[in-house]
Amino acid sequence: MPHILKIALDIPLDTLFDYRAGELKKEDVGLRVLVSFGRRKMVGLITEISGHSELSSEQIKPVLKVFRDTPALTPDILKLLRFCADYYHHPLGEVIFTALPQRLRSDRAASLPSQISYVLNEAAPQLDELPPRAIVKRKLLAQLAQGSPVTRETLLALSPSANKQLGEMLAKGWIAERQETCLKNFARAASDTIPEPLPTLTPEQAAVIDSCASEPSGFSVSLLLGITGSGKTEVYLRLTASQLEQGRQVLVLVPEINLTPQLEARFQTRFPELTVVSLHSSLSDSERLHHWLLAQSGQARVVLGTRLSVFTPLPELGLIIVDEEHDSSFKQQDGLRYGARDMAVTRAKQNNIPILLGSATPSLESYHNALAGRYHLLRLTRRAVEDAQLPAIRCVDMRNEKPQDGLSATLLRALARNLELGHQSLVFINRRGFAPVLMCNQCGWLAPCLRCASRLVVHLRERRLRCHHCGHEERIPLNCPGCGNLDLAPLGLGTQRLEDALSQHFPAARILRIDRDSTRRKHALRDMLQEVHEERVDILVGTQILAKGHDFKRLTLVGALNVDGALYSADFRAAERLFAQLMQVAGRAGRAAEAGTVLIQTQFPDHPLFEALRLQDYEAFATTQLAERKQAGFPPFCHQALLRAEASQLETALSFLRQAKKIAVPISASITLYDPVPASMARLAGRERAQLLVQADARRDLQRFLHHWNAALAELKVRQVRWSLDVDPLDF
Repeated sequence: MPHILKIALDIPLDTLFDYRAGELKKEDVGLRVLVSFGRRKMVGLITEISGHSELSSEQIKPVLKVFRDTPALTPDILKLLRFCADYYHHPLGEVIFTALPQRLRSDRAASLPSQISYVLNEAAPQLDELPPRAIVKRKLLAQLAQGSPVTRETLLALSPSANKQLGEMLAKGWIAERQETCLKNFARAASDTIPEPLPTLTPEQAAVIDSCASEPSGFSVSLLLGITGSGKTEVYLRLTASQLEQGRQVLVLVPEINLTPQLEARFQTRFPELTVVSLHSSLSDSERLHHWLLAQSGQARVVLGTRLSVFTPLPELGLIIVDEEHDSSFKQQDGLRYGARDMAVTRAKQNNIPILLGSATPSLESYHNALAGRYHLLRLTRRAVEDAQLPAIRCVDMRNEKPQDGLSATLLRALARNLELGHQSLVFINRRGFAPVLMCNQCGWLAPCLRCASRLVVHLRERRLRCHHCGHEERIPLNCPGCGNLDLAPLGLGTQRLEDALSQHFPAARILRIDRDSTRRKHALRDMLQEVHEERVDILVGTQILAKGHDFKRLTLVGALNVDGALYSADFRAAERLFAQLMQVAGRAGRAAEAGTVLIQTQFPDHPLFEALRLQDYEAFATTQLAERKQAGFPPFCHQALLRAEASQLETALSFLRQAKKIAVPISASITLYDPVPASMARLAGRERAQLLVQADARRDLQRFLHHWNAALAELKVRQVRWSLDVDPLDF
């Protein structure tokens, strides 16, 4: 009797589809299948095997193919994906196929590369038992007698007649053939690496590790609040070693791609005999697939990756580590708008294992959970390197300065002094390009992006204007499109302009700019960082790419420019983000024996945020911010969701949101619904955007409301509007 399969498909419909197939087992749930859907063929995934369907047998199509080239997704991963779909109110099919590598979303064969190897059997003769003329057989047996399996390629290289001799030896039962997974192209074995001696733990590091070890087995969440340079990575390595000794796997999540190769190198050096793989968007589809399959098979013992890695199958998972847990990169901002940190906590709970969240500036949500006792708070308050001190942070009062090319005289003197000492400096400005605006001095025209509610950024070296939101670019005009004036001036400061200015002030200095533009080439960032570590750079100019995770021994001065915008932002999270960013970039200074200095150029040197920075007191800052959030009724003291809508006309999007609010009112009285408003960037990539904020005191009340509201919204017959729900939004 045919089985009825519930199939998830990668389409924006919140439903599963019934198909029929021959004899299948319960273990086949989680396998991919090929099915016909309308006029096309699609890859789906079996989520359930049932004996009945509400459809008639004539309406149920047969499955065209069941893919068995890779193992099925395990029940724990399917459970996590279902939770993700339910919590973020997103179709299960899209959630599943978002979590899979690109190659598994197609009908192409997908399996680990393999190779044929040979081993000796007991029936194999001794070498002296062979006749003298059996030269090739002697060579083959001598190679195989070394003990470990030998690849077919290695044996064939010994003689032109080796293939024939191997066939004869197989027929006689002297040797056995094996099909083995080939790892050499996808995971750096590093078996010849000499392990470095373990560094001596500081008392605080030892206390943190002992505290984690003494936790009862099972689910627990620990928040590691460690200042920059306090040795959080060493704690991660020691806890990972403990899990590996117990035969478990470890998943380490990082927010940025550029942090993954560095961390991977540290883990591979510490565990040279094990397979350590990474998962991030810089990998090719083939590399990503094979790293994923190595993790799924259990051969990869440590997996390091960015947010999507939280869904990687790991059959023997024993610990999850989330580094820089506060980073907004862990929240996906389009499509499936999930939060990887929160999904990691959910996965740890479902798997009944511990999870460690680490940061020098934890998110206020995580810190609040620690104060409330839901998380175990651990602290590292001193730098790990002996005699290394926290940098001295000072504000440069720009009300009393006349900057040259955006650089204060105070900062220029400090840079000159640092060059004399032979130390490295970092000038931080979180704006790439040459200048943020191109302006006509005659009529005031500003170069706009015609597809977004933003200005085009000047990239002078390429003679281009670019939108950093939608990617549109055009040539810099020769004259003003408004009045014909030839006097067009770039206004403001970007990394390119800052690099040029520093070159003029310090012509003998070796200056290196690191931003998204300069690191587009593959391995460009790796090569640039190598230059810094080899002390072939005097002054670094960079964006937030350099703000975290890097350890530059000779860098002792950091200058931060253009930081005041966040102080009067409408975003209630702006101060938290600015504090975290400046603390992180300040942490690059003075990480070795030389003391570090941080100079922050600001018009508001007396602002409480800068006072907390000078004291480097995250907990005092967080306490103040939490008190303000509680008074204002903002997260983490409430829970939010945002209904986003976009259309070709703003009024069309707003009209849909007004209709959505109207049908929401009868659903729940415990929900606060705000009026629909245009988004902070009302036009993006040619689409007009608006949003409606929903808020509740209890997460359960919000989720119950969203469940019914999402179903009601799906019933609306709307055209020309794309809408999505964003649960726990970070950007408004």
